[in-house]
Amino acid sequence: MSGSSAANGRRAWRRIGALTGLALTLGACNYTSGEVVATIPDDYRMRHPIAIQEGQQSLVVFVGNGRGGLTYQQRTDVAGLARSWQREGTGAIVAEVPADTPNARAASDAYREIHATLTAGGVPSRAIALRHYTPDDPRLLAAVRLSYPKIAAVAGPCGLWPDDLGPNMHNPGYSNNLHYQNFGCATQRNLAAMIDNPADLEQPRAEMAAYTPRRSALFEKYRKGESTAVAYPEADKAKLSDTGK
Repeated sequence: MSGSSAANGRRAWRRIGALTGLALTLGACNYTSGEVVATIPDDYRMRHPIAIQEGQQSLVVFVGNGRGGLTYQQRTDVAGLARSWQREGTGAIVAEVPADTPNARAASDAYREIHATLTAGGVPSRAIALRHYTPDDPRLLAAVRLSYPKIAAVAGPCGLWPDDLGPNMHNPGYSNNLHYQNFGCATQRNLAAMIDNPADLEQPRAEMAAYTPRRSALFEKYRKGESTAVAYPEADKAKLSDTGK
């Protein structure tokens, strides 16, 4: 009898131990830290981050069959490209000139003027690379294409819709009132396109010297005891209070 009682006691203790372990396991499953972990971040800045990478700045110059030079607007565009290259270019300017096309001769003449305009704008001749190409579609007007690499801020791509936005069993984010996957992508992409210097996203710019002529004029007014406020001649025009008079 004593042996049977001991065996029953051991079985009882094993049952108690198993129940205790099961209770601890279930308790661990029910424990939450208050932190929501999801496959898609709910913050659009994390879901569509703005990245810094090397991109391309390009300019297309259309050249007709009978004109070998540049128009006034085209010369202005090429001169502007030279200025922007000095500010942000990280490599050579590549000029792609069409070959074996009806306007190939005119494009070659236009390239010579493009090269002269770029060098006059401060681009070294060694930083201009010439390449010839044959267009895939002969029906299209072949153009001179200018491009150079630069550091750019990018975000996206946008327009990805992996889930149905409506209420359904495959979209738990609808009932949880979470942002859909494409939310905020267009805003991030537009912000990246408007950034003048991508380095501004990483660190502030160094302090530059003040504009000396304007500073001297303000100091002179301060020395004389005059107001240093800026007065604009057109400031009193087109006031809302004058509307209807």
